[in-house]
Amino acid sequence: MRPFDGITTRLVDTDRLSVNILERDGDDPATPPDRTVVLIHGNVSSSLFWQELMQDLPGDLRVIAIDLRGFGGTEHAPIDATRGVRDFSDDIHLTLTELGIDAPHLVGWSMGGGVVMQYALDHPVRSLTLQAPVSPYGFGGTRRDGTRLTDDDAGCGGGAANPDFVQRLTDGDRTDDAPTSPRSVFRSGYVAPGYTSPHEDVWVESMLTTSTAVANYPGDGVDSENWPGFAAGDTGVLNTMVPKHFNVSGIVDLPVKPPILWVHGTVDAIVSDTSFYDLNYLGQIGVIPGWPGEEIAPAQPMVSQTRDVLDAYRAGGGQVTEVTMEGVGHSPHLERPAEFRRALLEVIGYIGHPASPAPITEAIIISSSD
Repeated sequence: MRPFDGITTRLVDTDRLSVNILERDGDDPATPPDRTVVLIHGNVSSSLFWQELMQDLPGDLRVIAIDLRGFGGTEHAPIDATRGVRDFSDDIHLTLTELGIDAPHLVGWSMGGGVVMQYALDHPVRSLTLQAPVSPYGFGGTRRDGTRLTDDDAGCGGGAANPDFVQRLTDGDRTDDAPTSPRSVFRSGYVAPGYTSPHEDVWVESMLTTSTAVANYPGDGVDSENWPGFAAGDTGVLNTMVPKHFNVSGIVDLPVKPPILWVHGTVDAIVSDTSFYDLNYLGQIGVIPGWPGEEIAPAQPMVSQTRDVLDAYRAGGGQVTEVTMEGVGHSPHLERPAEFRRALLEVIGYIGHPASPAPITEAIIISSSD
């Protein structure tokens, strides 16, 4: 698919794999890192989702969007989930090294938020923008303090994916004939009700670039004696975010803390304290039978966990700004692009100067009427 006007695509060869990136025509490769923004997409998507934002950011910035392995035009190499999301973050580091970029501003969406937090644990960064990020404790299977519900992460990982959705990804289904088609999932999960875009076909094509080969999406699962009968495996995308493999709450202990912007919507169906993608929550509301109850299988309070970790980050001397968008779903950069753009430019120091912020409990609230 042709990129939007002013955007080009190319492959960057690294020692690990070939990585596809999007760049803007005219961006200067000599732009310093403090004016370089690197965009990292989430699960079942690709860099194509960032194109509107790339077009809208100021021309004197250097803006790059990277396809993670198994997505977009990047090589569909296997994913070792026992490393958490480090396969992804290591790929990014090698790509940026090839491009001569050191310590840029990183923007991560959903799973990409977890990837950029992992990157910050391993390498210097100028700032982190977390859009609807996965909880620092992973996806599913934890209490509010991050402790695991079961030793095998029951109900998490590759086995949690809907098989029909996976098959429709494999088949390249572009219809809206079923709730499990990628287009229907985009409309019900990625954005809030009422969102429309002339580029919806592009967003669907981006989803369809997801590799469903072995050790890519969704990953493996194993049988479990715990409800709902399966547990996390060790390969593939969804297993990178299970709590036995993933925990980036260590960002609170970074000796040098980059400023963090946290942007999320109030009607996010995916990352939420009541996520429709959390099997324990689906059990709680009766969608999945046999739920063993709150004591054994509570829903994961994803947003509360993120807030707790970022509160601790600030208490340790870090700078955090939270932007909560009322009536917005999982994709603030698509649904409220002007507000997202301004918040990003502020955190990277392009407009204004990030000052000592209020506690994130005194967050910026943007209503749907703004």
